[in-house]
Amino acid sequence: MSNQTPDRITGPWNDASLSAAERAEALLAQMTLEEKVSQLGSHWEMREDPDTQGEVAPMEDAMSSGKLPFESEILDGEGHLTRTYGTVALSVPEGAADLRQRQAAVIAANRFGIPAIAHEECLTGYTAYQATVYPTSLAWGATFDPELIEEMAAAIGADMAATGVQQGLSPVLDVVRDARWGRVEETIGEDPYVIGTLATAYVKGLQSAGIIATLKHFAGYAASRAARNHAPVHMGRRELIDMIFYPFELAVREGKVGSVMNSYADIDGEAPAASHWLLTEVLREQWGFEGTVVADYWSVAFLEKMHHVAADQAEAARLAISAGLDVELPHTGGYRTLAQQVRDGLLEESVLDASVRRVLRQKAELRLLDRGADDADWEPRIDESVDLDSASNRALARKVAAKSLVLLKNDGVLPATAESLAGKRIAVVGPSADEPRTMMGCYSFPNHVLAKYPAGTFPHKGIGVPMPSMLESLREAYPESEVSYSYGSPIVNYDDSQIAAAAESAAAADLAVVTVGDLAGMFGAGTSGEGCDVADLKLPGAQQELVEAVLATGTPVVLVVISGRPYALGDVAERCAAIVQGFFPGEEGGGALADLLRGAIEPTGRLPIGVPVHPGGQPSGYIAAPLGLNSQGVSNLDPTPLYPFGHGLSYTSVEYSELTVSDAELAVDGATEVSVKITNTGERPTEEVAQLYFGDRVASVARPVRQLLGYAKVELAPGQSRTVTFQVHADRFSFTGVDYRRIVEPGAIDLYAGPSAGELPLQTQLELTGAVREITGQRVLTTPARIS
Repeated sequence: MSNQTPDRITGPWNDASLSAAERAEALLAQMTLEEKVSQLGSHWEMREDPDTQGEVAPMEDAMSSGKLPFESEILDGEGHLTRTYGTVALSVPEGAADLRQRQAAVIAANRFGIPAIAHEECLTGYTAYQATVYPTSLAWGATFDPELIEEMAAAIGADMAATGVQQGLSPVLDVVRDARWGRVEETIGEDPYVIGTLATAYVKGLQSAGIIATLKHFAGYAASRAARNHAPVHMGRRELIDMIFYPFELAVREGKVGSVMNSYADIDGEAPAASHWLLTEVLREQWGFEGTVVADYWSVAFLEKMHHVAADQAEAARLAISAGLDVELPHTGGYRTLAQQVRDGLLEESVLDASVRRVLRQKAELRLLDRGADDADWEPRIDESVDLDSASNRALARKVAAKSLVLLKNDGVLPATAESLAGKRIAVVGPSADEPRTMMGCYSFPNHVLAKYPAGTFPHKGIGVPMPSMLESLREAYPESEVSYSYGSPIVNYDDSQIAAAAESAAAADLAVVTVGDLAGMFGAGTSGEGCDVADLKLPGAQQELVEAVLATGTPVVLVVISGRPYALGDVAERCAAIVQGFFPGEEGGGALADLLRGAIEPTGRLPIGVPVHPGGQPSGYIAAPLGLNSQGVSNLDPTPLYPFGHGLSYTSVEYSELTVSDAELAVDGATEVSVKITNTGERPTEEVAQLYFGDRVASVARPVRQLLGYAKVELAPGQSRTVTFQVHADRFSFTGVDYRRIVEPGAIDLYAGPSAGELPLQTQLELTGAVREITGQRVLTTPARIS
């Protein structure tokens, strides 16, 4: 690394008493073109670990051609350092030494002593070796608990900050439109409101720890044709605005997020990385976003290499920065040409300055431009003793996992207490039971990075964190039962050779716990995860045949699905005694599942995405206009899910009653209150997710038959009744009209309340009154609830 130090220039940009904007402006005025461009680049040091094989992503080598060595890259400064901790298995002291050395080199190499922003992934927790693996995003959705997700994000952010990191590349706000897409596990589900509220909570939690959150992927990425990764998105602008944009707008306006990352997929032929409409007109001018837009890895290069909308990397860079994309990640490519393009008159310097100004302002806000009392350079503050998998982290991971588990079906076999099964035989069957990695998403460090080690053995490194399997947890939960185990079949490959032995084991038992699902990986190395798209929603490998064989024995079956997407369960659901769904519940998932089965905790999770009946019958989501639902004879295909959005049972019974509206006539710019009474009529406590839906009876464009208006998680003791009151503003009924203006139309609105989108026992209506109202600028985006 370079030790050459240019003459240091200090100035008002080092003065912490000035505003970040003032400091950025003062510094910008002193910078050369090359110094400005350096702030928009990044460097990814692809360390060589002799024990690894392969890459995190298959495009690494192809897209890294022409990348400069670190010493050459940083001569005029650097914008970002990419994944110092998250590339190979480094302990905190090892990663800290590397980061300190790199930051010192960056500071020494530029005239102003400006450090880089260090960013890392943090989707299932901090993606670093020996860091807590929390449940994945789809599990967050199942909690319906923004406060809990904010608490989790704050813990993740604190660990990142303790190791000298400033930015995290999470959360994912993509709205699922086809569950065959491999990255469904990274999303929060199919409902924009749940996605938006939980993602905004995550943003607030992460940023409360001083870490910039990054919204991904703006926009439409999860709506690709045939659910293929990086495939085109063919979607009308109205659906894009009303369905896909909403979570991003909420996180920008109310979460005050610091960064946004573009989507890879083109929308009607327009690549988001080059879309001025998306990155400037919508994001900045309409929503008031003031942070930085960072490139999803290699997306600037993709403008030439994949989209073919640029002739070379120079044109790709010019298109991207002109659209409003500020920082090229994961390393500097085409952006290196920007200084010369300004000199050649191909790019206005004001366009360059706009992006540099945003990056410098962010660095000032992060205190990266501060000078010490002794005029010393900034250096990262790192606590090398930090425990990235502390007891408090694990307790929080256990809590999120427990609250994310969804009881889909139960004929009374659950809870199966240890006392009721004492002296009896439990046959645990299936590949998920004894493989801890099946509990983790593809962006967990073990599945994302350690999987590069030969045969997944992680030599001399271990998995990084203690991770009890479900089998170990069940044996601990049922100490007086005989717990046997049969593998049954693998997840990734089709192999039915061990199914007969598994069925024989189940036939000799009093209860069979069959565990099936996914093994997360990257680009085809798993059954779920980035680049692991599927042709249909049949259980991977021979797992469907395994379940069928165990059911045929007549032994009561508790089916436990641990997956990154919903799978079609129509052929087996009726014959299972109980079904539990977990969406990659993390390192504490095995224990949480055992607790649920034995009744030590209550099932409170609800589906953030529907479970289909047939492998080829993927619903496009419950939010659909009339033609998107079952057409009752017009088509022989029925998209109605087996278990709908919001579904989830508990170990008690809950009744809904007294749905009332405080004012049944609501002005198109007014607000009202909608209340519903909920009663626990059973003998166990519970947390019920009260759900309020609406439907626009007649509108000028085809509108969803039902859509979630608000939700609240309500604690109920046995026999207790509580009232949930939703504060509803007319803005929540707005939509994009025929002429693409956002409007609120007068007319009848149907309101529904109940435990899921498919079970809404209560209905009432209100009337929107007045003239058609256009909404521009700020609007009410949420439906707060109070519980009494």
